[in-house]
Amino acid sequence: MILRPVAEIRDPVHGYVKLTEVERELVDSPFVQRLRRIHQLAGSYLVYPGAVHTRFEHVVGAMHVAGMIAESLHGFSELSVDQVQEVRIAALLHDIGHGPFSHMYEEVLAEDSKLSHEDISQRIVAKTSVGEVLGKYGFSAKKMSEFAVGRQASRPPFMNEIISGGLSADIMDYLPRDSYFTGVEYGKVDVQRVVDSLRVAEGHLAIDDAALYAFEALLLARYEMFKAVYFHRTVRAAELMLVHSMKLADEALGLTDLSDLDGYLELTDEIVIHRLAHLDESTPGLREARRLALDFQRRRLVKCVFERLVQRKDRMVGQIFARESMRQKVTADLAKAAGVEPMQVYLDVPTTPSVPYTSSRESFTQVRMIRGEGKRRQARKVSLSELPPLGSIVGFMDMLRVYTASGSREAVARATSALFRDQSFVTRAPN
Repeated sequence: MILRPVAEIRDPVHGYVKLTEVERELVDSPFVQRLRRIHQLAGSYLVYPGAVHTRFEHVVGAMHVAGMIAESLHGFSELSVDQVQEVRIAALLHDIGHGPFSHMYEEVLAEDSKLSHEDISQRIVAKTSVGEVLGKYGFSAKKMSEFAVGRQASRPPFMNEIISGGLSADIMDYLPRDSYFTGVEYGKVDVQRVVDSLRVAEGHLAIDDAALYAFEALLLARYEMFKAVYFHRTVRAAELMLVHSMKLADEALGLTDLSDLDGYLELTDEIVIHRLAHLDESTPGLREARRLALDFQRRRLVKCVFERLVQRKDRMVGQIFARESMRQKVTADLAKAAGVEPMQVYLDVPTTPSVPYTSSRESFTQVRMIRGEGKRRQARKVSLSELPPLGSIVGFMDMLRVYTASGSREAVARATSALFRDQSFVTRAPN
């Protein structure tokens, strides 16, 4: 480590992670410590009991991997020692804005705003005690708030790409970490090989073509983890219940009221599920929110009655995936046909691409490849669709599912089959 460490953390994925003085003070701040109480994979532990790891372990691991990348590029004179420190800090703070149950909270936020956890991260870094710590060590809180989410315009693009995107420290930590704690084998990645092969070309991160297999394995691992864990049928059942409960109780509990960032410290998984489970039942919506929270705690999950990989080229299917209003209409139609309340029907489609976004939140569709060294070195852009193992997984995994409570299972299954009969992709989920 080229920086001066003052402490270390023993991590089950990366071994000993060294901390500099500023990193130690940031780790000890209330906003980073809060991440110990935010599960990395929301409700996945109801399916994979070992998946109780938190956002805290992930940001520490991401900082470590970002440091590996930055030090490697420092060896090629691409980064100064001070910039290596900036990269590590940005990675440490990149998820500081995650709400309760991680990405599930963002689905609740999306109801009334266009905010994401990255936007909240920027506010926390710039406007709380986190920014004061940064200022104490000579870092601009505003610039670091932008860098922490891969939006720092005053830095070359490759620095943002270390934080967010298909070759980021983020993905190179969460894949092996999620694989380790869930116990599945798909997320195992040769992180060191990828890191050692990274270079800078035209201001962007590029990868030596000799390590193409390691890059392909990285994205294939992400796709397999998406199918096996992130969009697992039962995992999504638990998460849909959480999201629905939080949406119904949002106004009563002020879950998306971000006017007081210090109050945001209280929004952790256990506190929120406790509040949901102890709601008064003064309205049908609050009664349903409480029931869902209690059922989540007792693992009484909604059941999948329809599941199918579909093609977005179909007009109706494309609209279901692209438009929330269309999903709400289909849900209402299914509920009416089944004779149940709309809040008892859940139409679920993935809103996260199976291949990650770039740091600018654009689709990750190409990678820069480098061949040769010195004056003979050549860089070229390669479309992921040109790489045989990756061409079929670029974009979204187009899975459509319908869930409902056990008591409504048969009625909703019949209604779903009838509605989609003309679409030529009807499949009843197995019992």
